[in-house]
Amino acid sequence: MLTIKVLGSGCANCKRVEQIVHKVVEEMSVEAEVIKVTEYPDIMAYNIMSTPGLVINEKVVSTGRIPSPAEVTSFVTQALTMVELDMLKRQS
Repeated sequence: MLTIKVLGSGCANCKRVEQIVHKVVEEMSVEAEVIKVTEYPDIMAYNIMSTPGLVINEKVVSTGRIPSPAEVTSFVTQALTMVELDMLKRQS
């Protein structure tokens, strides 16, 4: 399962990123927990300069803009690949 965090105060851009994430996750049939991070200290822990931010499995993948659905699909695909590789390493 992926953990996807949308970093932002709740502005229109942050809400749009969250909508895109939910749509992509649903279309890909991926098991993911989508978390809104709105508290300033929690956002700053990711060392980003501007919101909205997008974090997948604790890796910052986008900041300061609204990524396209295609970009989010790519981010999620890459994260799933990393999860699978990690699982394979643990098995060997």
